[in-house]
Amino acid sequence: MRIGFIGLGNMGGGMAANLVEAGHQVRAFDLSEVALGQAKKAGCATFPTAKEAVSGVEAVVSMLPNGGIVKSVYGSDVIGHAPGGAILIDCSTIDVATAREVGAMAADGGYMMVDAPVSGGIAAASAGTLTFMVGGEDEAFRRAEPVLADMGKAVIHAGDAGNGQAAKICNNMLLAVQMIGTAEAFRMAERLGLDPQTFYDISSVSSGQCWSMTSYCPVPGVGPESPADKDYQGGFATALMLKDLKLAMAAAENAGSKTPLGQHARALYEDFAAENGGLDFSAIIRTL
Repeated sequence: MRIGFIGLGNMGGGMAANLVEAGHQVRAFDLSEVALGQAKKAGCATFPTAKEAVSGVEAVVSMLPNGGIVKSVYGSDVIGHAPGGAILIDCSTIDVATAREVGAMAADGGYMMVDAPVSGGIAAASAGTLTFMVGGEDEAFRRAEPVLADMGKAVIHAGDAGNGQAAKICNNMLLAVQMIGTAEAFRMAERLGLDPQTFYDISSVSSGQCWSMTSYCPVPGVGPESPADKDYQGGFATALMLKDLKLAMAAAENAGSKTPLGQHARALYEDFAAENGGLDFSAIIRTL
């Protein structure tokens, strides 16, 4: 399949490379010459504009920083420039309202489109083990699914347009709250005289068990290898977690949903990100 790929950053670069590995012809664009060079080494054909990258393709995949850029790129460079039969797949994490607005723009232009944000981080993007949460009509999902499957381990239809974004921000709000609670528990256990490994051995098989403990422990040397074992480098940056929490709180306000723990998590990550935005979000344990 001929696929136009727009946005070759830490996530997009690995995703595009996996599409090449799966046998697709990938036509790539990014504003960064470095990113374009890396994509070319991975086997992508590279182009100086997004319009050229989406010319003659059967699918367009985008991985962009925010909703404003997504709306601009699709409005100016994709809709009306990609072939009318192409399936449009936006994997960016953006606000629900903009996702639905761009989806409506695509429909007005005669395209099928899905919003398909991801869970898994940079390592999963490179390894092709992402989870995609997909919003869009049934037929659009059917067409997007095989493309997404070549970049991930799970592709889940969340419902109508925008529901992929809704699932992503709800999931990451829960993850943020969960990580803070896990960090608090480990610090309190330590101050009460419990060895961190002993606490892990107990809690990981008890009712306190959660992903933040057993798969992504914020304490170095405990559990499977995680960013904590690399001085909190790599993984999922605090700045990105804060971005998702802001999106979640905006969506909660629009929906009239009460999220007191989500709001508190946002405040804690906002303070921490001021000087530690590049560290993995599990480094929040350092504030305790």
